[in-house]
Amino acid sequence: MDKRIHFFSQKDVIPKSVAPELLGIRGRQANEFAELKFPILPGFIIDTELASEIDAKAIRKDVNDLLQKTSKIVGKTYGDPKDPMLLKVVISSNLAITNYPTLHNFGLVKPIIKGFGGWVGESFAAHELLFLVRGMMKIEERIKELEEKTKEQEAIVAALKDLDSMLGIRGPSNELGKKEKVLKIDKSAEEYMDIYAEFFPRGFFDSAEAQLFITLMEISRMFQMDDQNDNDTAILIAPMVYGNYGKDSCSGTYFSRNVVTGEKKLQGDFYREKFNESGGTGSPIEKIGPVHLKELQHIAQTLEDKFKEIRQIRFTIENGKLWLIEQRLVDQKSTQADIKLLLDLAKRKIIDNDAVVKAIEPLRLNEILHPVIDSATIKGFTSWKGGIAGAPGAAIGRVYFSTDSLLEAKKAAIQKDADQRFILVLISSFAEDVKAIEESTGVLTAEGGYSAHASVVARQYGKVSLVAPNLKIKGKVATLGNLSFKEGEYITLNVPFYGESSVYLGAAKLIEPDPKESGLLDFIALSKGFLKKFHVRCNADNPRDAALALSFGADGVGLCRTEHMFFQAERINVFREMLLSTDKKEREKALAKLQVMQRDDFYGILKVMAGKEVTIRLLDSPLHEFMPHNEEEVQSLIAHMQRVKKVKVSKAEITTAVEALHEFNPMLGHRGCRIAVSYPEIYAMQVRAIFEASYRLRKEGVDARPEIMVPIVMNASELKLIAYGKKIEGSSYTGIVDIEEELRNEKKAKPVEYSIGTMIELPAAALGAGEIAKYGRFFSFGTNDLTQTTLGISRDDFTGFMPDYTLFDLIVGNPFSTLDGRVKELIALATERGRLTRPDLVCGLCGEHGANPANVRFCMDSGLDYVSCSPYSVPIALLAVAQAELEKG
Repeated sequence: MDKRIHFFSQKDVIPKSVAPELLGIRGRQANEFAELKFPILPGFIIDTELASEIDAKAIRKDVNDLLQKTSKIVGKTYGDPKDPMLLKVVISSNLAITNYPTLHNFGLVKPIIKGFGGWVGESFAAHELLFLVRGMMKIEERIKELEEKTKEQEAIVAALKDLDSMLGIRGPSNELGKKEKVLKIDKSAEEYMDIYAEFFPRGFFDSAEAQLFITLMEISRMFQMDDQNDNDTAILIAPMVYGNYGKDSCSGTYFSRNVVTGEKKLQGDFYREKFNESGGTGSPIEKIGPVHLKELQHIAQTLEDKFKEIRQIRFTIENGKLWLIEQRLVDQKSTQADIKLLLDLAKRKIIDNDAVVKAIEPLRLNEILHPVIDSATIKGFTSWKGGIAGAPGAAIGRVYFSTDSLLEAKKAAIQKDADQRFILVLISSFAEDVKAIEESTGVLTAEGGYSAHASVVARQYGKVSLVAPNLKIKGKVATLGNLSFKEGEYITLNVPFYGESSVYLGAAKLIEPDPKESGLLDFIALSKGFLKKFHVRCNADNPRDAALALSFGADGVGLCRTEHMFFQAERINVFREMLLSTDKKEREKALAKLQVMQRDDFYGILKVMAGKEVTIRLLDSPLHEFMPHNEEEVQSLIAHMQRVKKVKVSKAEITTAVEALHEFNPMLGHRGCRIAVSYPEIYAMQVRAIFEASYRLRKEGVDARPEIMVPIVMNASELKLIAYGKKIEGSSYTGIVDIEEELRNEKKAKPVEYSIGTMIELPAAALGAGEIAKYGRFFSFGTNDLTQTTLGISRDDFTGFMPDYTLFDLIVGNPFSTLDGRVKELIALATERGRLTRPDLVCGLCGEHGANPANVRFCMDSGLDYVSCSPYSVPIALLAVAQAELEKG
């Protein structure tokens, strides 16, 4: 036997002494299956050293001997006129991408075609013959091209065009977009042999042996003439089997587990007495029969264990015997399926926990945290595609074009026990729309982008958000390109993390996520095991979000935005009542009502996060955001004032108050700590509420750890004033420590553990961090505002010019998603200067920047202690931290 020819089968493995590159990629794959003892079709490989210099006489005996050996295993004989074994010839290159044709069905010659047709039918036999002809004509075309025989090559190309039409193949020889006649297979296999014989060497259809050796010689000749071949291509010969070859035959394809849910159960179909799935009705793979099912399950698990991933497997059962035909990587599979597989492999000690954590890209977890559309339910729906993904997922609901109309629809639906799914559709959203976003399933807006208000709030509450710049709303009708919908109609939003977003007219069906069933909670727990000092907190404004984030692995709250608490329906008019008060005494009465509400809010969040820090940001929003913005809100406030205060307030008075609070640039105006300087009683109310909740919890034996954060400071003097107070001639300012001491004395209690800090969101604060750290025990970097104030661009408006900036490479990426280099520099500088003053200064980053893996790594490298992000982003950040820790070693 020529040492350059290698046999393989389920029991015969090519020795390791044979260099793998001699076999080509397909040859190596075949031998890998032999090593796994899979039921593979036996065969042999003419390796790269021989394939380019084949001498038919020299190898004839070896090839015939190996064909006999193959026949004994398969149970059929090559050249047998009654029950023929046909062959495939695979050109096995060492290149991953090649343009060699598929060469199947060798052995279909005049003495044999009738016998083969008796098993599979004359029509199928003719089809398979034409497929053989097409493959070999591709070889002949290449040979004529290399020989520069243009006319002969053109004749082959013309014939291939007709062949492609008959076989339903479209490719280079049958260009798309042109109207061409469709040819049918309307002749017998013998007639087609006579038609196409002229394109092949003499005797090609006379005998099975001659056909095989002519083929091998032609392929070898092609290799010899082709300068690009470089003697690196082998030839693999193996038998063909057919799922339509007798009654106890079938073909099938299946996945090693469910590619959506990850359930360890084969997913696929088989087709009885069918060559493949074309034109057939499949049956579920679990109904194939216990013996074969057990074999298929063994193959599936063995492949998963070897490749550490889900595989797709194609098989054929011919006359009761199972053969593995092919297996490959699965592209279309869910994150959940991958996680379930990895956890299963780790449980069985196939891989270690390091491998589990490294295998999943953090941003892929977006998919598992949100619902996805059942694609079968959107067939025939009118749709629009495009937009900017604000918060991924899928949402269904009736559309409403204002917060008030959506909330009214919600009340009506509750009363009528009707569908309570709604989608908020606005040109842009503001603080007063938070409640509607919270009550909706999703939000569709026209202005902004990933960092727009609607997108940020949607991510906070686990809602879906899509920004569609060409959205137009006119009255009660919205349009998106050719798609239009009226208020009250159903739409479906599909916002994948990867790929193009869609809006569908109508209600699809959703597949809802289940963190426990999906394996996400186990995956989070495993990932957290790699965390060291650096940790992940959450942004949470209510106990529900805090509890959700805790279940997702959050170690505390990094940002509790108190302004969101005031927009609830039962609170907003109390807050407005406070703003309309004409003196401090009246203002304090309204604040007393709000204090009870805030105390209960803080109590709930601190209790959920027992033993973990909760950073509470005192009021940050400009006051004008809380005032009425439309006629309905004005009338609601008038009714409230008359009912509660027995005071008649006119629309004109309210309008005057709104105008008095108006600012031309509120983001840099009267907000945050500046409000506290002008209206100290507002912050005093919030601080008392925090400590009342904390003392109550301590009395109950709960470890409450509040951190009080003062926003938008620009210098140390502001923080010093608000934290420690100040006395000047004729006036005084009561600081946070004074309020706590006063309350502690009232309750005759021991001090509660707390800390005061600030949000660094202005370049001036970053540069002055050394002085600011004298009065604060922690820094929280508010990177949305820090990006805006550093770069001088608005997160809600920058999408208007970003495409032009990107076109000319004026800015790289989205600075509201990935931190800009200059913003990073300010963060690193502020951390360094702050710790020179206070070595134990705690530093964190809050906002959606914290969920970006690239930003997480920067925060760790810069010495920060944590990042904080929305509850649904916590697992993403955790995984990013775990992977960074593994990289550091």
